[in-house]
Amino acid sequence: MEDATSQGRVDMTVLFQGRVLVFEFKVVEQEPEGRAMEQLLARNYAAKYLDRGEPVFLIGVEFSREQRTVTGFQARAVDG
Repeated sequence: MEDATSQGRVDMTVLFQGRVLVFEFKVVEQEPEGRAMEQLLARNYAAKYLDRGEPVFLIGVEFSREQRTVTGFQARAVDG
């Protein structure tokens, strides 16, 4: 289920062991490489979670339908 924010919908958010993991998934045949992290940053998806007092991580995952595998992965900690 997508997680709604004021800037759009996050593909997935996981609250796990005192951390917030915010995921965006992209298919490389439909979007340029690096687009998953770009969207996480541009839409400021982390903002919704910064007041929790927990570390927030943005995770962009790109995969290929043709190759049926993950083709790109980026992770970044967000400073509150």
